[in-house]
Amino acid sequence: MPPPSSANSWLIARRFGVVIDAGSSGSRLQIYSWKDARVVDGGRALNALPKVEKGTQDSEEWSMKTEPGISSFADNPDGVAPYLAPLIEHARAHIPPSVQPDTPIFLLATAGMRLLSSKQQADILQVTCNFLRSQSNFRLDSASAAGPCGSSVRIITGEEEGLFGWIAVNYLMDGFTGSSEDRLTYGFLDMGGASTQIAFEPSHKEQDKSENLIDIRLRLLNGREVHHKVFVTTWLGYGTNQARERYVGATVDTHEAHRLPPVSSAEEVVLDPCLPKNLRLPVSPLDTFSSHPKTPYILLGTGSFEQCLQQTLPLLNKNAPCPDTHCLFNGVYVPPIDFSASHFIGISEYWYSSEHVFGLGGAYDVIQYERAASEFCARDWTDILKQHEVSRQQGRLGGDGQVEQDGQVVNTGVWGPQVEIARLQLQCFKAAWIVNVLHEGIGMPRIVDPGGNSTGHDNKAEAQAQRMGLGRPTFQSIDSVGDVSVSWTLGKMVLEASKEVAPLSTEDRPLVDPLDDQPSGTSVIKPVRPPFFDFASIEDRISGHLPSSISRQSLGFSPVAFFFYSSLCIILLFLYRMRHRLRSTLRRYRRDHDFGYESYSLEDGTRSPSPWSSSPNRLSFDPIFRPIKHLSTTLGSRPPRLPPVQARSYAPSLRRTRNSPTRSFSYPLAKSPNGLSTSDTINGTATAFVPGSPRLSDGNIVSNGSLSSLTSRSRNSSQVNLSSIGPRQMTSRTSSGSHAPIGSLFLEE
Repeated sequence: MPPPSSANSWLIARRFGVVIDAGSSGSRLQIYSWKDARVVDGGRALNALPKVEKGTQDSEEWSMKTEPGISSFADNPDGVAPYLAPLIEHARAHIPPSVQPDTPIFLLATAGMRLLSSKQQADILQVTCNFLRSQSNFRLDSASAAGPCGSSVRIITGEEEGLFGWIAVNYLMDGFTGSSEDRLTYGFLDMGGASTQIAFEPSHKEQDKSENLIDIRLRLLNGREVHHKVFVTTWLGYGTNQARERYVGATVDTHEAHRLPPVSSAEEVVLDPCLPKNLRLPVSPLDTFSSHPKTPYILLGTGSFEQCLQQTLPLLNKNAPCPDTHCLFNGVYVPPIDFSASHFIGISEYWYSSEHVFGLGGAYDVIQYERAASEFCARDWTDILKQHEVSRQQGRLGGDGQVEQDGQVVNTGVWGPQVEIARLQLQCFKAAWIVNVLHEGIGMPRIVDPGGNSTGHDNKAEAQAQRMGLGRPTFQSIDSVGDVSVSWTLGKMVLEASKEVAPLSTEDRPLVDPLDDQPSGTSVIKPVRPPFFDFASIEDRISGHLPSSISRQSLGFSPVAFFFYSSLCIILLFLYRMRHRLRSTLRRYRRDHDFGYESYSLEDGTRSPSPWSSSPNRLSFDPIFRPIKHLSTTLGSRPPRLPPVQARSYAPSLRRTRNSPTRSFSYPLAKSPNGLSTSDTINGTATAFVPGSPRLSDGNIVSNGSLSSLTSRSRNSSQVNLSSIGPRQMTSRTSSGSHAPIGSLFLEE
């Protein structure tokens, strides 16, 4: 369809934003929009956040989903472009071209991508960034430490999901209006296939004692900022799908430990109380969550919800060591929660497992929920399939398993087309897992006083919840409020719309994402960045060649990381022990190079620049070797010992054969650092510097008068008397009592 026309009154001063939720099972594109803050009418509307709503006038066109998850392209990154093409085309078709360059687009990947190796993550993000830059005009961040497209294309942490979801829930429930004393906020629970999150604002009393609180800043339309301190944490591997895999692995291991001697059948049957009765479900060999041989198994459902609750309870790992004073499960610290005053809202799997099959979405009653789950699990699988087929043929759209006529429920167990077979197969397990997470994990009481607490805050919470169509229970599952779906993507867009509001003062800090707003080094939650060394991927490649006794699961730490850091420590210790020898070697190397360059200068009579020269007009390696030299002189605790100097006194004298002036010749040499030539004249006689010649403290060559106090490296002096030999003949070297400085040549006329 063509893009909407700018002549449409709905589009006047409208801003847009696009978010792609790249989850573990699929990627969903969502288009949001809001009015420009500069055109919003005054009054009460200014004391609220920007009104973020669906980004299309057609309520069904604002969202689009594609499957599978983007993480499925880990081994085929080139498949990302055609995978994302329908989503980008959908966004381009519903956002006016004139505003697309100002429309931010975000592809934020969640738990599925977090399970990949760092190289796989980097490859997918790079291909995604390249595709979005070349195939769309939407606004993308520049490359940064967050990724090739900055914060526009990246992997978000489970904590960020929780924070964005917390913003979305309280935005829809008007939790950000009113004064700070009367403001009410709801806790947020989210459960996906791979992880589960919790985010809530502790009471003022608990905030003073709580740790690791995240400061969330938002800006109202009047420019005033609102602040909340929120605790958030995530449990990776505790989503329904990952928990199911761990459960199956533990169930098969238990079967292996208690089974009778092997039989001749090609497959083994394992009883599973978390499947509907008589459902036979084949299981592929489990390499990750089970240590049993790679044998095909058949899970046979026994349909006992009570046994399923018992067998899934150990998956919470309640006995894990707690590093702090208060932990919920798997050793994760969470501040104490006062459920008499705190109200939680759950989305995603909390809604799907309650509403789509049981028809119990909304206010949560544990007794009613467990009764519905027990009845469902105990049903025969063939009966469930029959009911599902009837529902599909009749086109039932309720999705709640009930058929109503004239306001009366006339049938149950009838589901709409959105309830797939896979959902019905795992519904018993997912229901048990949710019950255990809520009550045994988070600690929500199973019985809540219907009267509850009668404080003013609770009365206001009840009135607000009723006004928004929600009840007053401690926990309730929802999918949408009004016509807006509750999702962490909505929270991200509320934050982006809030960033566009002008602050009251120019001194106000700009709004940023919560994790980027924490003081350096204070937050224990770090953004997802591929590590410099990907130990996990190395372990994956070599795990099949290592015995199970030295695996990460057996040792409790990474053996590859241990080997790497141990080797690094050994190398550093070796270098430290060899520091004196290394320093001496470095000094000898520099001295030999200095001698070689100066020797060449003496032989050819030309000025040869030394690489160690500090002259600004010559090539110099001092900046390179200065740090090494400094390191070599500071590592050692004592300097190397030098042989004692044997001082002998010489009385050098200069002999002239005639009274005629003596012509002195010296080879042109490199200048010393003080600008003088290394060839000086002593008593009218030219002297040339030879490496090893003694010098004074000012750098000049020692004169005849000073030479007696030092030791010369050469004990012979040479004189050439041209009058005593024929032309072009040279006298032999003599040893006489008279010595001239080494390197001096006298030519007699």
